[in-house]
Amino acid sequence: MTPIRRSVYGLSLGALAALLTGCSIDPLIWGGDGAQVIQATEKLVSDLASGETSDIDCMDSVADLGTPSDWSGLSAGEPEKFSPEYWDDQVALDPQWSINLEGLPEGAVPGTDYPGNVFYRETDGGLCVIDVAWSTLVSVN
Repeated sequence: MTPIRRSVYGLSLGALAALLTGCSIDPLIWGGDGAQVIQATEKLVSDLASGETSDIDCMDSVADLGTPSDWSGLSAGEPEKFSPEYWDDQVALDPQWSINLEGLPEGAVPGTDYPGNVFYRETDGGLCVIDVAWSTLVSVN
């Protein structure tokens, strides 16, 4: 068996085992830290879309969290270690992670502003939201 085939086989078995045991496949794909960012983001989106307040805001957070309708229909995307080359406005906030949000708020039309990326700082208590970057919908296909 070739090394590539062996790797695909191993990942497939791992994914199947995760699904059968009810575990998330996120740690296999994103690692433990990335999976925590996804979990935190899913909780943040769920809380804010339902009108609840977030309990994971950093004490010095500058995040504009908008309204519940801004978060309705969104979900966690792909977590990444923070990239200062791309996110100049967030560098001074010292985030360690960023994650894009997938989907669009219900009823979004061109010109709608919506949360596009969430930035997290690692603290002794876990992850906290330090900022949210907003996107503007240009067109709907």
